[in-house]
Amino acid sequence: MKGTPTTLRGVGPCLAPGRRSGGVTRRGVRANGRKGAGPEMSSTSASSSSSSRREALLGGGVALLGGQLLVAKPTEAVQGMTAGRIPGLSGVDSEGFRTYSRPEGKMGGHGIGWSEIPKYQFRVPDGWKEEAVSIADLGGTEIDVRFAKSDEGQLAVVVAPVLRFMNVGFNADVRIEDIGSPDKVLNGFAPEILGGPVEEDDVVNQETMSKKLGGDALTYYIWETKSHDLLSATAFKNRVFIIALRANGRQWRTSKDALHAIQKSFRVDTSRTDFD
Repeated sequence: MKGTPTTLRGVGPCLAPGRRSGGVTRRGVRANGRKGAGPEMSSTSASSSSSSRREALLGGGVALLGGQLLVAKPTEAVQGMTAGRIPGLSGVDSEGFRTYSRPEGKMGGHGIGWSEIPKYQFRVPDGWKEEAVSIADLGGTEIDVRFAKSDEGQLAVVVAPVLRFMNVGFNADVRIEDIGSPDKVLNGFAPEILGGPVEEDDVVNQETMSKKLGGDALTYYIWETKSHDLLSATAFKNRVFIIALRANGRQWRTSKDALHAIQKSFRVDTSRTDFD
């Protein structure tokens, strides 16, 4: 199912201040475009070919994130990591990770909290804490959950209506390939999530992965930047799902393997399809 791309209207930059403000150029990667069944997890490394100016597809797009994507408001309470206190968080596995699965009926930000959405999950090392998110969060209304650990890094999951990215009909069934190539998608939302445009040499790794949770496999676009931003995006039904991780230099030196593990563990459950 295809739709007509449209420019998004947003609020402002999102992640990190002080990034370069020059033109946007990127190395293009084409997704395999295949939906449905696939290996549990397979990846194809990015090719570095054509450069392009910033696409207008997402425009101010994920500026629905505002200027504080990964910064929790200091007045908000931070919840502990005890499994019984945080709905959806598992116990510690043999590798020292917990799995966060979005609980049934969880209320997210104002933009997504009023109807059921597909569940998603990811793994975090033991010791990461969930941070409170509210509809007044400066980070934007589509932030669904935040986690952080002071000496390792921070993350946020954004769940945005596909209508913010392209024109679709009611009860659409969209995949990330329908929105655009990895190059186009990244150039669209990077200024809002990363706090500035993406230069040609900012992205050090770009992949397309097929991962399965529940039903059909989905395609995931995955990026890593020089400034230690890790991003993964996919789409299912009428929602776009993005996990964004950030680490400073000290955190990256000691925790980059764990951060990559979080990034690549992000999956959306496709076992249910009865979503509006």
